[in-house]
Amino acid sequence: MSGSQGTSMGAGAGSTVSPVGGGSASPAGGPTPGTTVAWIGTGIMGRSMAGHLLRAGCKVVVHTRTRAKAEPLLADGAVWAESPSAAAASAEFVCLNVGLPDELEAVAFGPGGIFESLRAGSIVIDFGTSRPSAARRIAVRAAECGAAALDAPVSGGDVGARNAALSIMVGGDDAAFTRAEPLLARLGKTIVHHGAAGSGQRVKIVNQVLVAANTLGMCEALHFGASAGLDPQRVLASVGGGAAASWSISMLAPRVIGGDFEPGFIVEHMLKDLRIARDEAGELGLSLPLVDLCVARYEALVAAGFGRKGTQGLYLLYRDGQP
Repeated sequence: MSGSQGTSMGAGAGSTVSPVGGGSASPAGGPTPGTTVAWIGTGIMGRSMAGHLLRAGCKVVVHTRTRAKAEPLLADGAVWAESPSAAAASAEFVCLNVGLPDELEAVAFGPGGIFESLRAGSIVIDFGTSRPSAARRIAVRAAECGAAALDAPVSGGDVGARNAALSIMVGGDDAAFTRAEPLLARLGKTIVHHGAAGSGQRVKIVNQVLVAANTLGMCEALHFGASAGLDPQRVLASVGGGAAASWSISMLAPRVIGGDFEPGFIVEHMLKDLRIARDEAGELGLSLPLVDLCVARYEALVAAGFGRKGTQGLYLLYRDGQP
């Protein structure tokens, strides 16, 4: 997946696979109570993730563009910071969880960004999905500060974040990963270190291609079933445990059937991720026609005014006669 690993998909040399119980301590016992963690971005995912660290006894200093989104954390004991720089100034771990590339650029490199105050010895962890090149750039800048960085995108949606059951795909320095693993174990069930900076983001591309394709297939299949007059609940009972089983079937299909299109993961963010996948494929000289199809479908969903809905909102294109 990276230059040092070729195209191997396994957890071979240089990779660390750590399945741990969701929310349970790692072999190191979890982050030391009192550890200061800066958390930048408290949206659908970040709010739950930061909350787990608060309950683990960490001192969590938060900043987000809209303070109201951080109020539940502040009520539970988190400390507000007026900027990413202020949040990072005294933190051992600086966690980023923002949705879009320009937001990552701003909180990392912009005025008031974390690199204005990042202290030597700290570890920056980017939990968002961004370009592998951005992860490498953050790692280089962190090293210049005497710190380290990990790209650690996650999968599992809002449910995985609430239950500390995320899959976390990590790229970056071995020593930084070892130090950060107890913290990661408070947030995820499966933690895999894939290699150098940017490799976690490349694995997230694999993840998003699979998720987008599965979600598109799920919506199209449910549309066929509904059009054929089938009972959707009975359809799920038949297909949900067989070869067609997937996260989209088990977690998103019931939402579609119930008319719930609110986000566990936002359409606009999935479209961003798919465009990153398309661009990375281009850099590798690859043609990925399924990615192109998914990009087109999510672009149509945004154009129809559903960009802030959940990814299962693809069903709305079928419902509204836009196949």
